[in-house]
Amino acid sequence: MSTLPLLVSSDPVTGLRQLCEQYPEQVVFTTSLGLEDQALTDLIARNNLPVQLVTLDTGRLFPETYDLIDRTRSKYPGTPLQSFFPDTTTLEEFVNQQGMSAIFQSLEARKECCHIRKIAPLKRALDGAAVWVTGLRAAQSDNRATLPRIEHDTMTGLVKYNPLVDWSDAQLETYIHSHGVPTNPLHRKGFPSIGCAPCTRAVLEGEHPRAGRWWWEHSSKECGLHKG
Repeated sequence: MSTLPLLVSSDPVTGLRQLCEQYPEQVVFTTSLGLEDQALTDLIARNNLPVQLVTLDTGRLFPETYDLIDRTRSKYPGTPLQSFFPDTTTLEEFVNQQGMSAIFQSLEARKECCHIRKIAPLKRALDGAAVWVTGLRAAQSDNRATLPRIEHDTMTGLVKYNPLVDWSDAQLETYIHSHGVPTNPLHRKGFPSIGCAPCTRAVLEGEHPRAGRWWWEHSSKECGLHKG
């Protein structure tokens, strides 16, 4: 288990730099290409921070998300973005036994799908890391309202750092527009939170921003990567 740093700056760039100095080549940022993650990618690239960038390609992302991955790589050529995929054999067994639509039939099947497509690849992506950086914000959901800036992650045993935890929606939007950060066009079509295509829909006016995730369930709206 990684040792929790005694003091990390509340400034995202300074905090990331401190962690990179304390854990050389062991700081990994997992991006899902959302607004927060794109802003954080820009911060890392703009300040030449030695943070490894990875993303989880579940195989069921929106075409717009795949296009954004390519645009992000073109925008930040000095900050490589590595994709991690599900294990082929495990995924084949799941689909052949339960079918592609099993996620809609039971919570257990949906969670198993998330584990195969997200959690298992995440653990491979974080192999050898000491610090797991995320773009989580407290304002994203009730589950994340008390999110700390830095913590021990019980699933991975790593230091988990959320540098944008206290950013407001307005602060995030201002940063994105002022720095020309590439974003997913689905955000402008009612998708504040974007995951796999079958599991995400646009939200209605007045709905919670994460209401479109796993929209057929009455759950915590988390896949298991972040417990909240």
